[in-house]
Amino acid sequence: MAIRMQPYGMVDGQAVYEYTLTNKNGLEIACLNYGCAVRRVLTPDREGNYANVVLGFPELTHYRSNPVYCGVVVGRVAGRIKDACFELGGTTYRLDKNNGRHHLHGGVQGFSHAVWQAEMIDRDTVCGVRFFHVSPDGEGGYPGEVQTQITYTLNESNEFLIQYQAHSEAPTLFSPTNHMYFNLSGGLQRDILQHTLKIDSDRFLELDADLIPTGKILDVEGTAFDFRSGRSIHDGVISEHPQNQLVRGYDHAFLLNHHYAGEIELYDELSGRHLMVETDAPGVVLYTGNQLPDDLDFVGGRSRRYLGLCLETQGLPDAVHHSHFFSCILQRGAWFTSATKYSFNIMAAGSSKGRG
Repeated sequence: MAIRMQPYGMVDGQAVYEYTLTNKNGLEIACLNYGCAVRRVLTPDREGNYANVVLGFPELTHYRSNPVYCGVVVGRVAGRIKDACFELGGTTYRLDKNNGRHHLHGGVQGFSHAVWQAEMIDRDTVCGVRFFHVSPDGEGGYPGEVQTQITYTLNESNEFLIQYQAHSEAPTLFSPTNHMYFNLSGGLQRDILQHTLKIDSDRFLELDADLIPTGKILDVEGTAFDFRSGRSIHDGVISEHPQNQLVRGYDHAFLLNHHYAGEIELYDELSGRHLMVETDAPGVVLYTGNQLPDDLDFVGGRSRRYLGLCLETQGLPDAVHHSHFFSCILQRGAWFTSATKYSFNIMAAGSSKGRG
C-alpha cells in the first residue's frame, strides 16, 4: 500500500492537496480535500491496460464551479428538497434555492465546495484519507452546527470504502452521498449506454416534472426499472415508460432489498471491468448523465450526455416531506453513520462472475 500527497492549488487562502492511494495490484485512486472529490480511479481491463473509470476535471478551477457535482461529496442533504424549505420542531427553515425554486445537494456552498481538513492513513494493509469539516449553523439555511468526518480507504482486495460520520449541535437534516460518475470503458472511450447494471430493488420513487419525488413508490416489475437480473442502461433511454421519458434515461431513487450482499453491480462487457457497490444506505439514486452539458472538459474528453453514470447511495430524496420515507432527521447529539464499499474486478468474456 502507498499514499502520496501533493499540492493542488489554493481556495480562499486555504491549501488544496491531491492524495493518491495505490495498492499492490496497481489500482490507483486520486482524491482532493476540496469537496472530497474523487478525480481518478485507475483500474485494468481484461487485457491488463489501466485507465481511469470516473469522470474527473483537469484543473481545480473546474471543481470550484462544478455544475454537475463531478466526483464530490454532496450534503448536508443529497438530492432535491421541494420548494427549498422544511419544517422541523415547529420552525420553518428556508434553504438555498439553487435548482429553480428547489434546493439541491446542500445548496450554493455545501460540502461539495468546501476545503476539508485532512489526515493521511498509511498502514500495511490499507491506506487512505480522513476528511474533517464543520458546517456552521445556518449554512445553506440548515439549522445546527454539524461536525462531519468522511474516510476514504483502499485495501489490497481492490475495495474502496467510504465511511460517513456526523453529529449536530441541534436537530437538522443529514443525508450525504458521493457523486462519482462511473464509465467503465476506461479513458472515456465510449458512453455508458451499453453498460449492464444490476440493482437488487423491487421499488423506485416516482418523480414529478421538477424531478421531485411525488411520494408514490412504484413497482419495478415489467418496466425498464427492473434491474434485478441486469439490463442495459440503453433500455431506459428507449423505454416508453413515462418516468423514463421524463428524464430521457434514469434519475431515480431505488429502495434496496438487501445490504452488503452484492446489491449493485455495474459491468462493461468490452473492457471486462466490473464494479460491485455494497452499502448500508436505504437506497441508491441512479443518474445516467442525462443532463451532462457539452461544454465541460474532463480528463480524457469533452462532456456529453450519457458519458457517465452515478450510483448515489443515500437516504431517499426529499424525505423530510414524506413521512413514509426513511427519516433524514439527525437529532441533537446523535451520530449519523453510513458506509459504502466499491469493489473493482475483472470479468472474463462471457463470464457471469467477477475475479480480483
